[in-house]
Amino acid sequence: MLINILGTESLGVRGLCCVVEIQDRKIVIDPGLALGYQRDGLLPHPAQVAVGERVRWRIVAALEGATDLVISHFHGDHVPLPDANPYQLQAQAVAPLCRTSRLWAKGTEGLSPHMVQRRAVLGEVLEREIPNAEGQGDGVLVLSPPMPHGRPHTHLGTVMMTRVEGEGVVFVHASDTQLLDEEAVSLILDWRPDVALVGGPPLYLSSLSSEERALAWANAKRLARHVESLILDHHLLRNEEGLAWLQRLSSETGRQVSCAADFMGQPRCLLEARRLQLYEEMPVPDGWHEAYTRGEADTGRYQDYRKVCTP
Repeated sequence: MLINILGTESLGVRGLCCVVEIQDRKIVIDPGLALGYQRDGLLPHPAQVAVGERVRWRIVAALEGATDLVISHFHGDHVPLPDANPYQLQAQAVAPLCRTSRLWAKGTEGLSPHMVQRRAVLGEVLEREIPNAEGQGDGVLVLSPPMPHGRPHTHLGTVMMTRVEGEGVVFVHASDTQLLDEEAVSLILDWRPDVALVGGPPLYLSSLSSEERALAWANAKRLARHVESLILDHHLLRNEEGLAWLQRLSSETGRQVSCAADFMGQPRCLLEARRLQLYEEMPVPDGWHEAYTRGEADTGRYQDYRKVCTP
């Protein structure tokens, strides 16, 4: 089994996109990305935009020849969008690549009216029906029932988790569960993964209560003690605290817990968390974002983002 993580917060963008290749299957999970549109009152730095461009290219390349396409939910950092902003993946641009693969998508249960509408419009753009794959599977792939996006019974609704098995390896993708629901964590453990890519808690949000932090910590320890290769990323690494959280988790459990960049052997580039630093070290001319949207500016002079990455 070959696991290639394409875009997460530790790799410079918002998302949890990966490709799993096994035997004659090429499974692309959550082929979307975003950049936090506003952070500290600032639009994405051009260095972030440059990384986003590269991640988009990787996702498009992955979609070519994909046998299976999995969509865990319909937030803009997980799915191509019919109404994408300049920093996301335009559904119209990849529609021809998404019309022949098997499509495994979250159903409408737990989706807001806006997400239900987005799901329907995406089907129109792809020119195909978007099935409800929750609780379905074919042996190699198993999809979960609806699981909470964070804590149960919130406006964020539900997501779908994915299990892939083959060649003696089990891989689990658990986007946006945030380690805040014990049932979701129990299902991951029941699936007995060798490798699990899991969205961690949103430590960057002041609305995350001390009780929720404690719950996420306890659930992270449960996973770390039973999953050989645990990868925590996404919301967790939207600020620097997430790196310390990972280090403490590894220390307390005696198990090495990674972020996606670690797993892929790349530097950790928490570009959203370091947006202020990027603006200070590489000033952005007034009007750059408007010019970029019009196609009149590019990211050429902002490629040296690696100075804010850590080995």
